[in-house]
Amino acid sequence: MPANQRTLVMKKIKAYAEHPDEDLNVIKLVGEDGYRMRIGDWRVIFDRQDDVLLILVLEVGPRGGVYQ
Repeated sequence: MPANQRTLVMKKIKAYAEHPDEDLNVIKLVGEDGYRMRIGDWRVIFDRQDDVLLILVLEVGPRGGVYQ
């Protein structure tokens, strides 16, 4: 992942952690536990626990292969 994309991904994850109710292109995965955040052509697959501030990033990758 290019450095500028890595910086953007980290910035979006931190923004979501601070304001999980904002629309940051996050949706619940269908048929699986977890959520997907879209950042351009990159996807962040993560799970969260609502009772505490915890976001566990499971995978980051290009949109085509990250779901496999």
